[in-house]
Amino acid sequence: MWEEGRWSGTRVTRFSVFACVVLVSVDLGLGGGLGTVFDIGFVLLCLGIALAIRPDEFFRVGVLPPMLLLGICTALGVVHRSAIAPAGDGLIQSVISGLAHHSGGLLVAHGGLLVVLAVRHRVLNRPEVETVLDEDYSNREASPAPYLVTSGEPEVKSTTVVEDEPHSPESMTASNM
Repeated sequence: MWEEGRWSGTRVTRFSVFACVVLVSVDLGLGGGLGTVFDIGFVLLCLGIALAIRPDEFFRVGVLPPMLLLGICTALGVVHRSAIAPAGDGLIQSVISGLAHHSGGLLVAHGGLLVVLAVRHRVLNRPEVETVLDEDYSNREASPAPYLVTSGEPEVKSTTVVEDEPHSPESMTASNM
């Protein structure tokens, strides 16, 4: 699961904008303003795009959630200001109010996204473990590979010296025997 992200950054960005428009439409249709439905959908969207992105474009997704929320609040501040702030607020104040009201959802979404990206980065960059195949060594699956066994006795080589003169038994040493 952690290694399967194949979407390009452009595709993820387009999908995220489309999904946010759908989330805003559903939430506005249900309650008249942005609320919990949007926040939950935004968190799930951020976790999904963190899994969908290609590894070489992690940065783009890492900075996307705050930009998405800022874009949504700005668009709603221009088009339907009362969805994110009181009707009498100006554009800047309504954008800031929208960001403040959904800061908890943004915090959870962005934190979850960064955790998923960190796990994916760690999984993708772990060192490969080389496995030793025991097939060549054994015909049983559970038996260990053989190892070198030596006996405790060294190989004995002896030389016999033949002399012309006999020696007395007192002058003989172990090396002459």
